[in-house]
Amino acid sequence: MNYNHARQGRRGLVLTKHDRSGGPEITSRIGLRSAAVEVTDGLDLVDLVLRHAGIDYLICDEACFYTVEQIEQLADLVDDHCVDVYAFGLASDFRSIMFPAAQRLFELADEVCRLQVEVLCWCGRPGQLNARVVGGVMVRTGEQVVIGDTRAADTPVRYQVLCRRHHRQGDLGPAPAQVAR
Repeated sequence: MNYNHARQGRRGLVLTKHDRSGGPEITSRIGLRSAAVEVTDGLDLVDLVLRHAGIDYLICDEACFYTVEQIEQLADLVDDHCVDVYAFGLASDFRSIMFPAAQRLFELADEVCRLQVEVLCWCGRPGQLNARVVGGVMVRTGEQVVIGDTRAADTPVRYQVLCRRHHRQGDLGPAPAQVAR
């Protein structure tokens, strides 16, 4: 998206918060990376944009982790400064409870679309919820935000995409098959 906008001569900023990489960049499950501005709780997004003359758009990744005030600031940028804002992130946490910033974003957004990236549960149904897995077991209590990965099975905390049925049942599916080396 950033590439396509920039190619047309538009100026933008890419923002993220709590990317799985741990740094100021956006990373994907398939290994793509892009530099980004790290959003901290105290960062004023209107001030950030106004310090960069001529910003046409923002791409906001992991917007679910922004503060509610920052979501309000994104609306201010659209309404008062004619900046296009594209915000991406999860709607709900590992307990299937909406993140406060995601809720406010849903309330203020001009348009809400599910991404057409097909993420599947182990059973083959569409994956809609993220289960937090600690020590191989799905957990339903704890801090709302704990950064983990979706790939590495040997990390202390990881996340696994599940369909609603298996999330409600706490069913992580069959153990992954061992790969012969």
